[in-house]
Amino acid sequence: MCLHPFSQYSFAQTKQIDSLKNLLSKQLDDSLKVNTLNILSKSYFSIDPKISIQYANNAKDLALEIAYKNGVALAYKNIGIACYMQSKNVEAIQNWNSSLAIYTEIGDKVGHANILSNLGAIYFNQGVDAKAIEYYLQSLKLAEEINDSLRLATVLMNIGTVYLNKKANYDKSLNYYLQALPICESLKDKDALGTIYVNLGEIYFEKGEDSKALIYLKKSLVVYEGSENIPYSYIDIGKVYTKMGDYDNAIKNELMALDIANKLNGQLDMARSLLSLANTYNQKGETRIAIDYFLKGIDIAIEIKANAELRDMYKGISAAYSRNNDFDNAYKYQSLLIAIKDTLYNIETDKKLGSLDLDFQIYKKEGQISQQNQAIQRQKMIRNSFIIGFAIVIIFAGIFLKQRNKISKEKQRSEELLLNILPEETAEELKNTGTATAKSYDSVSVLFTDFKDFTKLSELLTPKELVAEISECFSAFDAIMHQYGIEKIKTIGDAYMAAGGLPTANHSHPVDVVKAAIAIREFMAEQKVKKEAEGKLFFRIRIGVHTGPVVSGVVGTKKFAYDIWGDTVNTASRMESSGEPGKVNISETTYQLIKDNFNCTYRGKLAAKNKGEIDMYFVEDEIA
Repeated sequence: MCLHPFSQYSFAQTKQIDSLKNLLSKQLDDSLKVNTLNILSKSYFSIDPKISIQYANNAKDLALEIAYKNGVALAYKNIGIACYMQSKNVEAIQNWNSSLAIYTEIGDKVGHANILSNLGAIYFNQGVDAKAIEYYLQSLKLAEEINDSLRLATVLMNIGTVYLNKKANYDKSLNYYLQALPICESLKDKDALGTIYVNLGEIYFEKGEDSKALIYLKKSLVVYEGSENIPYSYIDIGKVYTKMGDYDNAIKNELMALDIANKLNGQLDMARSLLSLANTYNQKGETRIAIDYFLKGIDIAIEIKANAELRDMYKGISAAYSRNNDFDNAYKYQSLLIAIKDTLYNIETDKKLGSLDLDFQIYKKEGQISQQNQAIQRQKMIRNSFIIGFAIVIIFAGIFLKQRNKISKEKQRSEELLLNILPEETAEELKNTGTATAKSYDSVSVLFTDFKDFTKLSELLTPKELVAEISECFSAFDAIMHQYGIEKIKTIGDAYMAAGGLPTANHSHPVDVVKAAIAIREFMAEQKVKKEAEGKLFFRIRIGVHTGPVVSGVVGTKKFAYDIWGDTVNTASRMESSGEPGKVNISETTYQLIKDNFNCTYRGKLAAKNKGEIDMYFVEDEIA
């Protein structure tokens, strides 16, 4: 459904820009020129945000020169919008806060309310709903004070959208949309009305009030007539009829949606229409027709990377093939469903990392301000110290030197501890900037190890013996990783995870990681001989390696942890679990990268949990 805050932005058309530039060249350096620069900035929002920022900065500089505060506030606002459109959220917040301070100073409640609403939108998009609601409610209060109908309706809809997105708060969402509805009806704002009608239809549908859902969805058809949004209304109406068991009316509306989407060349709406038709035929029991629609929709969804729709299509088509007793295809699409779920999980993880990064950077900005204030206080204390007298300064100098040495030692110890937790490059970035940026890598080799029958063996050892055995093995693994320039990621119980090719990308990582895997295998073989001679129990190890893209980042605010995410990590784990004790099991992808350096034995296509069949190889030894 329409799960985005309603926006009031109305971007100027490209054709207006030339006339504005011509007007600008004839103007004096006054408030009119500032206004023209700000209008030009706004005109470039959707065309080129970087140029938009240039015009806004020019407007700000001139407005500051002539003391035109309204122009300064608007310029900061425009810079914030242009940053927001480039996903530079911290910069957007920083500029909007500057704009907010000026609007507050000059008593411009309209500008004040607008900035608060913009700040709410950033936090909504970051998934920080509580913070979004806080800003929206502040904006709502101001809009009520100044009786600004359009702004009032906008904020009410935005709050309703936050609660609608949370799924569990349909009643609260309904309350805010119903408050906004009469305002939008009086304003005759078709875009706003269409958004309200569709979302009200969605809420009533989820609440099981299908008749009310149809009323509002049919109203949205009227206001959306001729709009590119209309296919969505038809799709939603089709879903309601399908739920009611009125398949003929459902198919009629879904075909209307598909026809309009085709005419508008709206590929996402085409994919959604095909998905809706397929689901209706599936529920109707006509699985052959459903499968045809699913297959058409899948092709489009793959092309436009509509992963959420693709997930629903894989789920539906797998069920349809299963009903037809075509279990090979059912299994095929079930496997694809699991893979796309992993992809969506990783996207959600990236979003959470983005939210953490936003918090880190805002915290850093606040910390810089705090440091400036502390510096001022220190300067005052120094001046007072000189007044007390030079003798006292000498006494404190001795204490200071002693403390500085102590602090220096503690700092060195802290840095050593930090490097034990994080890669050096990441630790330096964290120390210097207060944040560690999430990074994407096109090619990384991930290694997993796991002790076979660990649980059974652990029951035969005392806790002290168990910890000592694991520590001895993992310490040796750490040394091997250091030898081959590989980054240890983490240990989870008896599992050990490392990766080559990050944080500094390189081309040798597949070979380096396989060499490290062989070294681990040889170490464990030596341990076996040693333990058997001593009459002690020993661990047997499985090792798996896979190569592919990952995302890395630092999570946590009190206890930092460097980690990696992506399907590559999942597949590397499957290589380990699908291997055998005392063997290094690698994927086809890794094999193609290391086959000239190592002798390998092809194992064939083997089933890997949640991954389907994968070509696997055992690494025997390095080619001399």
